[in-house]
Amino acid sequence: MKASSPRTRRASARPPASRRARARGRGKTRTATVAKRFEEGFGEGYREGVQAGLHSFATGFEGTSIVIPTYNQLDMLRQCIASIMDNTDLPYEIIVVDNASTDGTASYLQMLGGQVRYRTLEANKGFSGAVNVGLMMAKGSTIVLLNNDTVVAERWLDNLLACLNSDPRIGMVGPVTNYISGEQQIEVPYADIRDMPAFAREFNRSNPALWRRTDRLVGFCVLFRRELFRQVGYFDEGFELGNFEDDDFCIRVRMLGRSLVIARDTFIHHYGSVSMKALGDRFMLVNDRNQHYFLDKWLNPYEWIHRILQLTDESGRSGYDMAALFPSGVAVKGLGATVYWIDGGVRRPVEGVLSIPIARLSMVDIQRWPAAEPISAVEAERRWLATEGPNREPQGLVRLPGGAIFLIRGRTARRVISPSALEGWHLHEKPFREIEPEELAEFEEGLPVIAPPQLRQAL
Repeated sequence: MKASSPRTRRASARPPASRRARARGRGKTRTATVAKRFEEGFGEGYREGVQAGLHSFATGFEGTSIVIPTYNQLDMLRQCIASIMDNTDLPYEIIVVDNASTDGTASYLQMLGGQVRYRTLEANKGFSGAVNVGLMMAKGSTIVLLNNDTVVAERWLDNLLACLNSDPRIGMVGPVTNYISGEQQIEVPYADIRDMPAFAREFNRSNPALWRRTDRLVGFCVLFRRELFRQVGYFDEGFELGNFEDDDFCIRVRMLGRSLVIARDTFIHHYGSVSMKALGDRFMLVNDRNQHYFLDKWLNPYEWIHRILQLTDESGRSGYDMAALFPSGVAVKGLGATVYWIDGGVRRPVEGVLSIPIARLSMVDIQRWPAAEPISAVEAERRWLATEGPNREPQGLVRLPGGAIFLIRGRTARRVISPSALEGWHLHEKPFREIEPEELAEFEEGLPVIAPPQLRQAL
């Protein structure tokens, strides 16, 4: 028999076209099956991850959350984070909240991977807004708010924690530095940042004799317990970009009977107001607006701090939170659709649609009131409109001839401290009754009503 040519042999070795088509079809089917299984597995894993995250979201750890708000200062942020990693031995987490920087900050944070937790905001929400996001993310039993233009040194956190933990009555602690306003600034021997670590190494020796109580801590670096955050709440986002929001927070801390302490045995370097200086001519406009907002909110805050502490001492009251300085007889709402009627120290879900104004609060604020049985919208509105009690005595909002406003519930009269407090709870929309000082004197003086912090994001 004649042997086949090489070409013939090669041709006959190939499967028929129909078989090749079927093979390609099976290959595509296998690929599609694998892709489908991958998508199903990925989706299932993602759902499990989300559920695990939800279950562990509120789980904290015995350590410190270091919250750093930042905006367009990448080089400063690098130095700050590097100094924390080099000089912090105790358990901690770093949380960076980026106020929509345009200088590559987001890429840098992504490159750090799991070394930091971070969130990049879609717009600049200012210092308060960024801090509030960080507070919402924080899981530590203690929290540090730290400016991005700082460089920490050896034993910085150890010393601050030693001071904070020395007395449960201490609310917040702050270090000293080379550049700041007020009591926390000290003279330093170095002119070059490279010489700072040697100076700080000798300076940062724990010494309780150097701890000093103060009326004010500047927010470039403050340490407090997570418990304090739950009692005081979020920063007020009514302060635009920056300035005075830390003064506002300090006042609220002191109104709860907690003290502020400067740890004069602890030094960190502060370049100083870098983000605010970048505002240029706009800085004074922002500063003036925030100052006016602060004064409208508090009028004379130190007078109110003194009076609150007097009243709580006289009554023997302790361990209270901001809910004690918020009003009764108001409607409030948090993240969800539920509206609550606040009265008698509890929150009652309102059933039905309310036509009265509703104040917006964070969930941290709302959850301070214990939950109670629902109330109908009709009954809540009736109570909102009431100006007399069962025996025709004044109830609700009353005004003295001189203009002072009081909120009366039962036999207690509480001064509404400012127009901002009146408007923040929509009390200016509530009916009121004019009374004389002699009539008001029949009521017991209660704790004053302060304004709620403004929120411009979901918290």
